[in-house]
Amino acid sequence: MSKAKVIVLFVIEQGLTKAETARKYDVSWRWVHTLVQRYEQHGLHGLEPRSTAPRSNSRATPQPVKTRILELRTELQAAGLDNGPVTIAWHLEHENLTPVPAVSTIRRIITNAGLVTPAPRKRPKSSLRRFQAEQPNETWQSDFTHWPLADGNNTEILNWLDDHSRYLLSCTAHTRVTGKLVVDSFTHCINTYAPPASTLTDNGSVYTSRFTGGRNEFEYLLHALGIQQKNGHPGHPQTQGKIERFHQTQKRWLTQQPPAPDLAALQAQLDQFAFVYNTQRPHRALERCTPHQAYNARPKAKPGGTSISGHYRLRFDKVDIHGGVSLRRAGRMHHLGIGAANRGKPVLLLIDETTITVIDRTTGEILSAHTITPVKSYWRNNQKKPGRWPGSF
Repeated sequence: MSKAKVIVLFVIEQGLTKAETARKYDVSWRWVHTLVQRYEQHGLHGLEPRSTAPRSNSRATPQPVKTRILELRTELQAAGLDNGPVTIAWHLEHENLTPVPAVSTIRRIITNAGLVTPAPRKRPKSSLRRFQAEQPNETWQSDFTHWPLADGNNTEILNWLDDHSRYLLSCTAHTRVTGKLVVDSFTHCINTYAPPASTLTDNGSVYTSRFTGGRNEFEYLLHALGIQQKNGHPGHPQTQGKIERFHQTQKRWLTQQPPAPDLAALQAQLDQFAFVYNTQRPHRALERCTPHQAYNARPKAKPGGTSISGHYRLRFDKVDIHGGVSLRRAGRMHHLGIGAANRGKPVLLLIDETTITVIDRTTGEILSAHTITPVKSYWRNNQKKPGRWPGSF
């Protein structure tokens, strides 16, 4: 029996006065009086120990903020986006909802609400060795992953990711990723963001032929542009850890979308995802910056391996039956004389402000070099002596 109950029983049943009971148990008369009042109002239940916590706390998180935290947790989770405490804090800041609680407070709020599923213990981050490029465009990572359409048919999604900022440079859906598609998407990225200093991929045949001898079209393109090619060790996907982890984020978002009926619908979803991922989703590895902010925060790295790496545009073409290629520039058509011996060859045009270099896409050989002369329609091959344009009379 508790001391409070004994004190009350001595007063009620034994007939001791409150002062006598207070002296007997070395407590104050006021405390005895309070216990008797509680007993008279609530019975023995009223004598149970009560909380000593303050009834209010001026430093407590306001209820509207708590409500918005729980709403954000649910909304972000339903959208397939990261919904951890750091991300929730970022959204609160951008909504100008003040005061923004500490990350630990947000974690406690969502945990107390039962919105956190305990996860198995993971390897401590302190044991991991982290690699990250110092500048945007220093290294681009690429890989493709599989995703089903609504009818169950499989597709492949080809991604290009900047290593420094995690900026999603390109995200395209295909029935099957081929070497030509890799080159086309890479060229599109270069024309949009300028060439990177290096690339990092696995050893898939669309990226490298180093285990089968020779070079493929992607490798010839990298060599021509002075871009360093880096490949992970076979059976060691951790080397491309950023893009492997990115695939999880991408698929988690796609899972929350209606199943795409065809490639066009899937591509529309991927375009929306790229916008959200790059501009509306803070990245935990970027100190709560978005990839778009991180990509534009520093000067871009450039290739350093060749004198022709300063071009600003790439174009694929095919030499016509006359041994030439046509090119529209500033609204005017120009003709490049490559040479009749090269008719039918697939070529890559490297175009800068003053020159055009034409490279054989199959062998990497430089076939011709041309000086851009806006007033002339025919730009001859500077590697050969002047001659007549094969199509002229």
